[in-house]
Amino acid sequence: MISRKKSEQLFEKAKNLFPGGVNSPVRAFKSVDGAPLFIKKGDGAFIWDEDDNKFIDFCCSWGPLILGHNSTVVRENIEKTLQNGTSFGAPTKLENDLGQLIIDNNPFIEKIRFVSSGTEAVMSGIRLARGFTKRNKVIKFEGCYHGHVDSMLVKAGSGLATFGTSSSAGVPESFSKETIVLPLNDEKAVTECIQEFGHDIACIIIEPIPANNGLLLQEKAYLKFLRKICTENGILLFFDEVISGFRVAFAGAAELYEIAPDIVTYGKIIGGGLPVGAYGASNEIMAHISPLGDVYQAGTLSGNPVAMAAGIAQISACLKPGFYKDQEKRTLFFVNKINLYAISKGYAFEIVTIGSIFWLTFGKHGAIRKADQVDADTMVDFKKLYAQLLNIGIYVGPSGYEVGFISEAHTHDILEDAANRFCAVLDNVWSEIVS
Repeated sequence: MISRKKSEQLFEKAKNLFPGGVNSPVRAFKSVDGAPLFIKKGDGAFIWDEDDNKFIDFCCSWGPLILGHNSTVVRENIEKTLQNGTSFGAPTKLENDLGQLIIDNNPFIEKIRFVSSGTEAVMSGIRLARGFTKRNKVIKFEGCYHGHVDSMLVKAGSGLATFGTSSSAGVPESFSKETIVLPLNDEKAVTECIQEFGHDIACIIIEPIPANNGLLLQEKAYLKFLRKICTENGILLFFDEVISGFRVAFAGAAELYEIAPDIVTYGKIIGGGLPVGAYGASNEIMAHISPLGDVYQAGTLSGNPVAMAAGIAQISACLKPGFYKDQEKRTLFFVNKINLYAISKGYAFEIVTIGSIFWLTFGKHGAIRKADQVDADTMVDFKKLYAQLLNIGIYVGPSGYEVGFISEAHTHDILEDAANRFCAVLDNVWSEIVS
């Protein structure tokens, strides 16, 4: 077992400072054993904790670090910008530069607004959808996560086309009554819902690549169906691309599937490891945002120069020819090596992947496209796998519902080493499962 002595000591202290000892719930290691690792540093594909354990990191700060930890180009741009200050609460050229870089290479938006997080971007985008359409209700899908926005912290009620119910204390049921929660990959449910409530539905919001409750890959035909039915009924199609944006392609899943959303949100990668979110749309829709229009949104640190500088450096690197093809190629090498090994051994285990995102799954199953197809009982097996991965120096997100990420810093040699270690762990885990 790796030593967690210093992490354990720090966690005990943190419990007196923060709720549950953390500033974001999944970091608490509730789904796995032991104290959370307190990370001291990262470089390239590796991280080190306070006990000086070294890990090949596949969490990548939950996705933002597409170039890897401590990227030289990102760090240097941050350091250069810091010489002039950290925040002004006034426009800067860096905002223009990042905005231009995104819009010039993204055919799906004409204007963008920077905020400080993906949650803030979604909150603002929903308000914009309601303000633009003069409608109140929103359709979301079970298994998609859109940040801790009150109206999005809802779960499905009984039946296919019912209003949601609060899934968090502190969210009034009156808020959730404006949100309709439907199952993914169910055209009939969407059609029936629109027939009943279409006159008051402002938008349909979806992660086009749902990656917060497992990797629930949707068929392109289903996403095209959503585009068509939204257009026919004056409903805005809202793609939440906080994870998939700049990850599976520069313009995200919209580019990958060739489907144009009406509103899109981004985060993670565009901040280069610093807090950033953004939402964008056509000139017509964005004209409703203050100070041009009557949909209010503001933020003291929105577009702060240090985050803008980090984002410019990182997404400029993503525009290199072949960047995304190379990311996918290396990811498939890693995933296929492990999957073929699992098949050869008869293990009921598969890694699901798209672009440079992957998800670890247990059990014999076909394509998992809905939240209720995820077998909660297999999380016991994930817990065993997780403990052994840590012990051989591989770090992934501490929950079987979370996805993993591969960065540019994960070279072929690193991935081959990681895959070999992974296969050895599978042998150990399966000996436990069958015993």
